[in-house]
Amino acid sequence: MNIAYVANIRFPTEKAHGVQIAKACEALVKNGKEVTLIVPSRRTDITEPAPRYYGITTPFAIKKLFTIDLVSAGKIGFWIQSLTFASSVLRYLRSCRADAVYGRDELVLSILYMGGVRNIFWESHDGAWNIASRYIAKHAKGVVCVSQGLKDFYKEKGVPIEKILAVPNGIALADFAHPESKEIARVRLGIPVDKKIALYVGRLDGWKGTDTLFDASHVLPSDWKVAVVGGEEKQIAQLQKKYPYVLFLGYRPYSELPRNQAAADVLVVPNTAKVDVSVHFTSPLKLIAHMASHRPIVASDLPSIRELVDESSAVLVVPDNSQALAEGIQRALQNPTVAEHAFARVSTLDWQVRAQAILRFIENRVGAHATAGR
Repeated sequence: MNIAYVANIRFPTEKAHGVQIAKACEALVKNGKEVTLIVPSRRTDITEPAPRYYGITTPFAIKKLFTIDLVSAGKIGFWIQSLTFASSVLRYLRSCRADAVYGRDELVLSILYMGGVRNIFWESHDGAWNIASRYIAKHAKGVVCVSQGLKDFYKEKGVPIEKILAVPNGIALADFAHPESKEIARVRLGIPVDKKIALYVGRLDGWKGTDTLFDASHVLPSDWKVAVVGGEEKQIAQLQKKYPYVLFLGYRPYSELPRNQAAADVLVVPNTAKVDVSVHFTSPLKLIAHMASHRPIVASDLPSIRELVDESSAVLVVPDNSQALAEGIQRALQNPTVAEHAFARVSTLDWQVRAQAILRFIENRVGAHATAGR
C-alpha cells in the first residue's frame, strides 16, 4: 500500500504537529507501507534536515510542492496558500500512484476530493465543524480521531460510526530511554539545583492553561520554582514582568525534550476547562512524553486527560484553579508511585501500534488494492 500523507505545514516546524506527523509517517513505514509526506515549499527557520530534527531513523519520502506563501497575511492569505498548495498536490497525485490519501487539513483535503481524489482519510485533532470539515467528513472514506471525545462529537454530528476510528497520539519510547541526570539537565538549562522545580513544556497561549500555572507560582512555597520551556521572545518579555518568580527558558527543540524533562521534580499539564478542544478533543503529545519521564505529573482533571491517565498515574486537579494546582504540585512530589504507573501505561502508546490500528482501518475501508487517484 502506498500512502500519500498531505500536510499543509512548514516542515520541519517547531510546533508539536510537526512531531506528530513525522512520527506517524515513520511508524507507517515501519509497518511495511510506502509513504510520501507531501508538504508546501514554505520558508522555515529550522536548518537541520527533518529526519535529524525529529529523530527519524526509518526514512520516508518527503515531497515539497509549490505554494504561494501568504499565510502571514491573514485569512485571505491562508486561503490563497491552501488553494495553491492543493492545486500542486492534485497535479502531483495525478502523476503517481497512491492507494490512500491521509491528512489533517480539512480545507486541502476537501479541494482534493472536489478535484477527483478518492480514498481520503481525515485525521481530526480539534473538533472542527466548518464548511470544509463537514464536506470532508461526509466524503472521506474515514475519519481518524485522536480521542474518544472527538469520536463521540462526530458521531453526534451524524458521521456514520463505522467511518470513525479513535486512536490517541503515540510515543517512541526509545527517544526517552537515556535522559540526562537531573543535575546535569539543570546546569544546562540554567535552573537552580537547590530548588524544587515544577516544569511546563509547550505553548504559552490558547487553551494550555498556563495563566493558571503562572498564578500558582505566587502560591507555591519559597523552595519551589516554576520553570517554563516554550514561548516566543515577545511573549516571554511581557510575561517575565508580570510573573518574576517564573523561570522562562524559551523555545527548545523537540530533540531536547527527554533531557529537559529530566530537570523537573514535577511536570505540569494545566489545560483549561474553558475550551472544548482542551476538555474533550485533545490527545496531548507532551502529556504522553511526560508519562515516559519517570517524573510525577500534575494535570487538569478533564475527560481528554483521563483518556490517558487517571488518579493512579497522575495527580489530577480542578482546572483553572491556581490554588488547587499549587497544592497538586506539592502533593505529587510526595506520591512518586504515580510516575511509575504512568510509565507502565505509556508503553501501550507506541507510534507503531497506533499505525497498525490506522492501517487496519484504511484497509478495511478501501481494500488492499484500491487507488486514490482518478
